[in-house]
Formats: sequence, C-alpha cells, structure tokens
Amino acid sequence: MKILFIGDIYGKTGRDTLKRQLPALRQRYTPDWIIANGENVTAGNGLSERHARFLKECGVDIVTTGNHIFSRIDWPELLQKHEYVLRPHNMVSETSVGTGCRVFRGSSGSLAVMNLAGRVFMEAASCPFAAFDRLFRDIPAGVPVFVDFHAEATSEKLALSWYVNGRAAVVASTHTHVQTSDERILPGGRTAVITDAGMTGAVNGIIGVDRDTVIGRFMTGYSEKFLCAAGPGKIEGIVVEVSEEGFATDIERFRVVEES
Repeated sequence: MKILFIGDIYGKTGRDTLKRQLPALRQRYTPDWIIANGENVTAGNGLSERHARFLKECGVDIVTTGNHIFSRIDWPELLQKHEYVLRPHNMVSETSVGTGCRVFRGSSGSLAVMNLAGRVFMEAASCPFAAFDRLFRDIPAGVPVFVDFHAEATSEKLALSWYVNGRAAVVASTHTHVQTSDERILPGGRTAVITDAGMTGAVNGIIGVDRDTVIGRFMTGYSEKFLCAAGPGKIEGIVVEVSEEGFATDIERFRVVEES
C-alpha cells in the first residue's frame, strides 16, 4: 500500500496549486490513498463544505484537519455530511460531532486514519498519548494506522512518534507549515515519521500569508486580517509505502515549487 500525504493547504493559492500539481504527483507515485490536511483551505482559516467537495474532486480521499477546523461556525454540519473529513479527536468532547479516527476501505485494503492535536503552545486539548491508546484499541488487528499529529513543538511531535512506534505505520505531523528534513523509519517499530510535512500554498508569503501583513504584526503587535499570499505556489508532503503486515517500509519527502 502506498500513501501520499499533502501538507497543510493554505487558501486560494494552495487550492489552485493542489489542482494543478496533484495529477502529476498521482502519476509519479501511483498512490492507493491520498490524504491532505485541510484546516486552512478556506481563506486560510477553516474548511467550508464547498471546499471539502473541491478537495474530493481534486482526488483527495481523506481530509485531516487541526485547531482551525473549529474557526467556522458550520464545522458540525461539515463533519456530519462528509465522513472523509476528520477533526482532531482530542480537542473537543468524545461525544461531539465528527471523529478523529476512522477506518477507510478501498481496493488496496483498509486504512485507519487518526487525527490528533498537541498541547504545547496550542489550544486546550486532552492528552494525545492517552487518546491514541483509546482509539488504537478499537482498530481491527492488521489494519495499518496513519496519524496526522497537528502540533507546534517538535519535541512533542517526536515524543508521540516514539510512543506509538510499532503500533502506527505513519506519524505525519503538521501545523507549522515548514517542511522538515527529518523523515525516517524509526528503528524496531517500522513506523515512518516526519515532524512536519510542510505546506501547500504561496512560496513567497509567510506560512501562506501575505508577508507584509505578517511583518506588520511583528512590528506593531497587531495586524489587519490575514490574507492569503499570491502565487507562485508550492506543494509539499510525503509518500510512504506500507507492507502487507501494516508497517512502513519506505518514506520519501517531496516538494514541487512552481515557477514565477
């Protein structure tokens, strides 16, 4: 089984870049599953139902999110209507709408996808380590587990990765929008990890945002509303191969940068 994971898609520039670049990535890697983090797809802050459908039409099979999924008031309706969209499981009550863990079934076999949030420098959330343990108990034996860990601190990301080593097939962390070069398969457990898969959005913005707005915020302590930076765009992520036993055998990081 081959999984292609796309880092946080930011705003219109990210959407346009995804639409242009995903066909070539699919041809290059021939993935069985395409997963993308979509918490910043709509105006850089949340995910609308229209844009959830857009991701599906582009070829994304499963959409993970993060803390910004709750920025829009229609997030409960989104999660009720679209089971392929997950929310960070440990950021809201267990009884809330939607889920952060679901088993998806396809022609290449079943895949469990788990979406968790960190707690360091983040909004309030329950313990992601304990949340993983609870969710993992209900996943059928032999089904590979893919985790999108949406967190700020690399130490917390690495800690969770080592904690689930040998149980999850992949831990692809997100949130910072800066792709790291530390992809590897952890020894002993055959779990593929990266502390940030990167971003799909504007090359010349600041984490997807218009750079002048961000600079002004640092200089004055406040800013106008964040606006999506214009293109050119880039698309970043990873491709992981998973064995029939449900563990990672290879991980490759990719970045495609469009010309001006």
